[in-house]
Amino acid sequence: MKKILAIVVGIAFAFGTAGFVAAQAPAPKAEDKMDKKMVDDKKAASDKKAADKKAASDKKAADKKAASDKKAADKKTASDKKAADKKAADDKKAADKKAADDKKMGDKK
Repeated sequence: MKKILAIVVGIAFAFGTAGFVAAQAPAPKAEDKMDKKMVDDKKAASDKKAADKKAASDKKAADKKAASDKKAADKKTASDKKAADKKAADDKKAADKKAADDKKMGDKK
């Protein structure tokens, strides 16, 4: 009988100790979950800010390139127009000279 009583007391002691240890373990706090969520939110905000900054710099570079391309195109257009005007003036001058020469030849005949 003493053995049975010792076994029952031992088992009760083991379960009691295990229950006491489990009761002493800290439960996860809601604050810890909130802190983790805040850290995740800050990281997401930082990633979004970096992406926005990169997009803004890419847009700025694209705008700068477009302005540079437009400036080059305008410069080429102005150069082409100037060359065309010069050619037209030279052609008119040559035509006037030819007309004057033809008139001189007609007067000589």
